[in-house]
Amino acid sequence: MTKANRRFIASLATAKGRREHSLFVAEGTKCVLETINSFKVYALLCTDAWYTAHADALPAGIHDITVVRRADIIEMSSLTTPADVIAVYHIPDTAMITPSASRLALALDRVQDPGNLGTIIRIASWMGIGDIYCSHDTVDLYNPKVVQATMGAIARVAVHYCDLPAMLADSRRSGVAVYGTFLDGDDIYTAPLTPGGIVVMGNEGNGISDAVASHVDHRLYIPSYPPGAPCVESLNVSVATAITVAEFRRQTYKNS
Repeated sequence: MTKANRRFIASLATAKGRREHSLFVAEGTKCVLETINSFKVYALLCTDAWYTAHADALPAGIHDITVVRRADIIEMSSLTTPADVIAVYHIPDTAMITPSASRLALALDRVQDPGNLGTIIRIASWMGIGDIYCSHDTVDLYNPKVVQATMGAIARVAVHYCDLPAMLADSRRSGVAVYGTFLDGDDIYTAPLTPGGIVVMGNEGNGISDAVASHVDHRLYIPSYPPGAPCVESLNVSVATAITVAEFRRQTYKNS
């Protein structure tokens, strides 16, 4: 690895570097092995010890494997404690999937924290949600911290960036139910929920924007317990997403 090579890989930690080269990075054994069959590989960089331990788990068609020093990994990594493997993938050209009244999907309005987006992608994968629609000002899917937080789920959930208010307006006209979480909504545990539709989750500090809220048909609220007792001001958006989607799935199973 030359200094220029190392600098190039490190540059993919920035949005500018990813856009310029249409590449992104996945780090760590679990994340790499979970994703390597789902993305076109540009390069796989690993230590000799890692390759010896995991060569049998790699797809047979991967030839762009470079064994590097641990010091090289540390220099290229964006992690505080780097693992012994870095995969560099081509960013796929993902076609936009039109929301359907029969499928449950998520929509994220200005979610900024990479860890939250990555965790929400993991939740979507666990709960059988195949599509997430994000406002253009939601954190970049290929931010290394997002990729790391998905723990491989990035390979199983399609994330679409779009004009969120326009997409929701089109979906409503097509008969798709649009839900959102608000402090003045109906109790999610007693409100009737449809098996399909779009669930909108808002920004960490400001919730759902007015432009997006105007397209929400059903306003939901996650009550604290016990009712009226002192509690925290709000839930983390990824935690709120897990609770909300779990209730949708629970009602679907109960009524099926």
